[in-house]
Amino acid sequence: MKEILTQDATERTLKRMTHEIIETHETLDDLILVGIQKKGVPLAEKIGFFLAEFSGQEVPVFALDIAPFRDDTPNKSLVKHAIETDGKRIILVDDVLYTGRSVRAAMDALMIPGRPAAINLAILVDRGHRELPIRPDFIGKNIPTSHSEKIVVDTHTMSVYLDDIPGK
Repeated sequence: MKEILTQDATERTLKRMTHEIIETHETLDDLILVGIQKKGVPLAEKIGFFLAEFSGQEVPVFALDIAPFRDDTPNKSLVKHAIETDGKRIILVDDVLYTGRSVRAAMDALMIPGRPAAINLAILVDRGHRELPIRPDFIGKNIPTSHSEKIVVDTHTMSVYLDDIPGK
């Protein structure tokens, strides 16, 4: 595996994304961060920490399990979650954007408890190859890849790696 973002570079990237979020929103009063489990959650928490540090205002951070909402799993039972979305401006956070199917599942899940005022998408790495018309609003880094490559985000070290998948 080849390291493409060191821990320091990832932290700088998340700080830049946080400043973009602050610049884009007049107020953070009705904003919530929702991290897609598993790797989007620590990124959302880090952005939440930086939002508090840079703006002086705490923004709630939630974890969202999208498994019941995916179109590639047989479990179609919809479950309610504890995130109150009605009238909120949501920033959906994930580590890597590839086909867009995880983001679509997350948006389906966020619509169940209410109608958000807006949903924005913050992605650490956009690798391309979209299958759905999904476009991130806040992008850490664009890294074009082939289908035989994989982006791996280590949320413990906050480093990002490029890995070639053998036989693909």
